Amino acid sequence: MGLLSNRVVKESLKPGDHIYSWRTAYIYAHHGIYVGNDTVIHFTRRGQEVGTGTVLDVLLLSSGPARAQACPTCTPPDEDHGVVSSCLNCFLSGGVLYRFEYAVNPALFLAKARGGTCTLAVADPDDVVVHRAKYLLENGFGCYNVFKNNCEDFTIYCKTGLLVLDQGTMGQSGQAVSIIGGPLAAVLSTPLRLVTTNIYGMAATAVGVYCASRYAADIGMRRDVTKVSVEDLTRRLATGQLQVIEPQIVARPAH
Repeated sequence: MGLLSNRVVKESLKPGDHIYSWRTAYIYAHHGIYVGNDTVIHFTRRGQEVGTGTVLDVLLLSSGPARAQACPTCTPPDEDHGVVSSCLNCFLSGGVLYRFEYAVNPALFLAKARGGTCTLAVADPDDVVVHRAKYLLENGFGCYNVFKNNCEDFTIYCKTGLLVLDQGTMGQSGQAVSIIGGPLAAVLSTPLRLVTTNIYGMAATAVGVYCASRYAADIGMRRDVTKVSVEDLTRRLATGQLQVIEPQIVARPAH
């Protein structure tokens, strides 16, 4: 894995890979699970990749590349839930192909300034990942929310089986943490102006706060997660019982 880029060629893909493509001038990336035969299963807001109800929707939709024309192999965007199957070209929508990395060491994780490209968490076997993705294609992944239940949350769940228990907090998505963490770090470093005018010191503090927030919020480090089978997940989503899952001890990667 490169320090600045996880770019790959499609010939290197194997079923079970978590892939993504940047949209909107590297502000936002769309994620999915490659399941073989040039096919990707991914989670959308019924054909859209955003859903904040704010001006952010306009930014993300208007600045991205034009969506590829629908083809016979792709799920129509007006299905009754947001998990869809697309050919690789339609998934990329003119963008570049990248592969998300798992079980990276902490130093490399922190060196990646942009969230949503790697995680400390360990991935499950590829056949398990593909099974989860195909099962959710048939049964859905709940309601889309750009900060709590988005395309990256979907793919991380497919890869690890891990879910955040408290639906009132941030989801698994690293890019959502980056979107919120940057402004938060700037706010938290502002009090330094009361004791120093050194812009470099304030910048270093902001970077430190940002890195610490990314590290603590990574799915591989959080304690508010549990391993949930895909069959149990869909049953609980159907009955609204997701939040009553009891936390389990989740093995952490050794670094």
